[in-house]
Amino acid sequence: MTSTTLQLSDPYGQVTYRDVGQGDPLVLIHGVGMQSAAWDPQIAALSAQCRVIALDMPGHGQSAPLSGTPALPDYVNWLHAVLSALELRSVSLAGHSMGALIAGGYTVTHPENVARVALLNGVFRRSSAAREAVVARAEDIRNGRFDLETPLKRWFGTSETDKAASNLVSGWLSSVDLKGYGDAYAAFAEGDATYADGFRDIACPLLALTGGEDPNSTPDMAKAMASDAPVGHALIIEGARHMVNMTAPGQVNVALAHWLASPVEERKMA
Repeated sequence: MTSTTLQLSDPYGQVTYRDVGQGDPLVLIHGVGMQSAAWDPQIAALSAQCRVIALDMPGHGQSAPLSGTPALPDYVNWLHAVLSALELRSVSLAGHSMGALIAGGYTVTHPENVARVALLNGVFRRSSAAREAVVARAEDIRNGRFDLETPLKRWFGTSETDKAASNLVSGWLSSVDLKGYGDAYAAFAEGDATYADGFRDIACPLLALTGGEDPNSTPDMAKAMASDAPVGHALIIEGARHMVNMTAPGQVNVALAHWLASPVEERKMA
């Protein structure tokens, strides 16, 4: 599956993305250290019913990194620049991990452009201890102390499916641009509460999905996001960890297909 390159206006440089299928647009945003190929199981399944656009995040794949020391709002602004350049409106927006933070922030700040939002393995209002741990990891990455094995052990189990996905992710992490990775991880570490207060104003259908064994993007976080959103729904995939879209693709694809069918005028009953 080939990528397309689009030149954005200053200061964003180029973005690369995969664009498959026809119909209403579904935009996918991966997590830190990944690339758009992480969504291959979803692209294959969902491009039969809609146009799927999987983006390479800044500093990942062949997308240009953001300048300076970007925070989460800079990634949200980047997404707005991408969707504007692609002339996309009323998109279904799904993000994984850091991508979920971007997708959630974009839905809060540009509600008119989002028909529905899905947040996979997202983080939401970490505890103080959890925030300190992830901020410390971000500092290590920015200082060149890049540990490959620890995240893989945290993200994957021991099944054959998990092992195959782990091998793919290991390759992506080994070749990632270190500035892009460090910038995104730092924004991820600091961004779990940036847009959290705005979730109560998200009027479109929101799906918060995570793995039952994800120790950082926890089931309680997914339930809290869904509870705060007026039309929120939480789904926990038992036995799965952080890379749930790769290790439990069948269940995730069914959940996303159901979410894509949700009426945008739906409102949660009191």
